[in-house]
Amino acid sequence: MGFPRELRLQINIVRRVADEVAAEKKTKFNYLVGTMIEVPRAALVTDEIARDAQFFSFGTNDLTQTTLGMSRDDSGSFLPAYAELDIVETNPFASIDQKGVGKLMEMTRDLGRKTRPDIKLGICGEHGGEPNSVKFCHRLGLDYVSCSPFRIPIARLAAAQAALAK
Repeated sequence: MGFPRELRLQINIVRRVADEVAAEKKTKFNYLVGTMIEVPRAALVTDEIARDAQFFSFGTNDLTQTTLGMSRDDSGSFLPAYAELDIVETNPFASIDQKGVGKLMEMTRDLGRKTRPDIKLGICGEHGGEPNSVKFCHRLGLDYVSCSPFRIPIARLAAAQAALAK
């Protein structure tokens, strides 16, 4: 979502349905409503989106594609040459491009926390299980990383190493 009103409309639906379910089941439950930050426009207006969102989860796969203007599906045809010519240090679809996408994430964190200091921030995507990306997220002060199940041991080890290094 790149438009604050779009999120507000979705939050209204989520809350209405949650209230209906709580009434039907005669129970109460706590939940957070937030959004994925997957496109640069969303990152640029994070201060506005944070008025309504209780959390942001960086969708790093899509954020990388949209920030770099590169298709992950096509990257195999040109990334080896980019690496050979020292255009990229690492595959940005495997490890967060800290100078580009990472700077956008840092700006998003700052704008979001300026509006909502207690906002929860995390990432989801393949980067969530890559050690350098996990360590970068720790340095940014993110609250969580999400990754595919087979990457959890690597992510936990990287998170522990990042915590110990601090």
